Amino acid sequence: MGMFSGLGEKLNHIFSKLTKRGKLTELEIKQAMREIRVALLEADVNFMVAKDFIAKVTEKAVGEQILSSLTPGQQVIKIVNEELIALMGSTNAKLEVASNPPTVILMCGLQGAGKTTMCGKLGMFLRKQGKKPLLVACDIYRPAAIKQLQTVGKSVNIDVFEKGQVSPVKIATDAIAHAKKMGFDTVIVDTAGRLHVDDELMNELVEIKKAISPNEILLTIDAMTGQDAVNVANEFNSRLEITGTILTKLDGDTRGGAALSVKAVTGKPIKFCGVGEKMGDLEPFHPDRMASRILGMGDVLTLIEKAQENFDEQEMKKMEEKMRKNAFTLEDFLIQFEQISKMGNLADLVSMIPGMGAKIKATDIDEARIKKFKAIIQSMTVEERQDADIIKAGRRKRIAAGSGTTIQDVNALLKQFEQTKLMMKNMNNGKLKRMFGGRGF
Repeated sequence: MGMFSGLGEKLNHIFSKLTKRGKLTELEIKQAMREIRVALLEADVNFMVAKDFIAKVTEKAVGEQILSSLTPGQQVIKIVNEELIALMGSTNAKLEVASNPPTVILMCGLQGAGKTTMCGKLGMFLRKQGKKPLLVACDIYRPAAIKQLQTVGKSVNIDVFEKGQVSPVKIATDAIAHAKKMGFDTVIVDTAGRLHVDDELMNELVEIKKAISPNEILLTIDAMTGQDAVNVANEFNSRLEITGTILTKLDGDTRGGAALSVKAVTGKPIKFCGVGEKMGDLEPFHPDRMASRILGMGDVLTLIEKAQENFDEQEMKKMEEKMRKNAFTLEDFLIQFEQISKMGNLADLVSMIPGMGAKIKATDIDEARIKKFKAIIQSMTVEERQDADIIKAGRRKRIAAGSGTTIQDVNALLKQFEQTKLMMKNMNNGKLKRMFGGRGF
């Protein structure tokens, strides 16, 4: 996704400086917040929105008891993520449905934002959900606007209602009567756009709104236009009381500030986003997934949650103690394998680690290999588990036979164990880092 790639890179750079440090001072956190604010402004986020966002994050980051099981840097990232989600509207905002059909959706927007195409995309999306939509041509000014809606309707196989160049209010009211008679349960009304907001256009939209009392008034805005998109949303909202927005061109290489500002400025949710040219390229807008994309996180929070659920706090403390004393044994290695297995599919886990997906080869994350390693340790005697040095050729042969593996497998496990021990010796900051740091699983 082109959008936000610049912002994502900058935030990750700021975060990596935070997570490298063990403890964080208030000063360091505030310095990072200043950097985040600059990154937001450069991504074209509205000035007041950025200021407000930073104030909220700072208050939590500086005031919050930072979780003992995580590094403070990780905790700051968690707070930024939560606030980003809140900024974009917390949850996916669903479309209102009329208690007795048809549900009426009034579509509005400036020329060039892709409103007419969006009528078709939305119609197609709703049809997939089992609805029977009707498109209505109320843009009577722009030459060929009716023709364009008919072409769009045809491409997705959805009926279009039109009455030529008569009054848009009459077309809209007639269309609803037609929908009731013909059993259409959703009416999507395409209206005129202008190059900029003007009184004439707004008055017409207000008239149509009064005549048909729509369940939804959705404004299509072009994410590529940055701050302008937010100003347009604000004007439409103050005159027309929109119920939500649809962001188009989110796949473009935009600075993306519109997506982050529009909900905060208008108070109205982003309901859908257009992510491509094809008629099927429309997604319900999920603030949490968008935040993950922006932060380039894959889904690091799920990973942290899984680790917290599955890594026993006491067990962790014992491990740390052993690592410090360099007394890590094959028995402990087995416990680690057990805990990692409990977390679920390893390939999925690794894909959640930002930037790791590409670096680690599938052969390194081999569930079968972990099972094999567990079987090998399980067929060792207690003393072998406590002291790997005694496992010479004869013992290796017996262990291989006992675990249904080969001597090469036993050798591979012992080599991995030695590498892990060495790595643990070299690593002494951050619990999660110890659990996940670059092992070749």
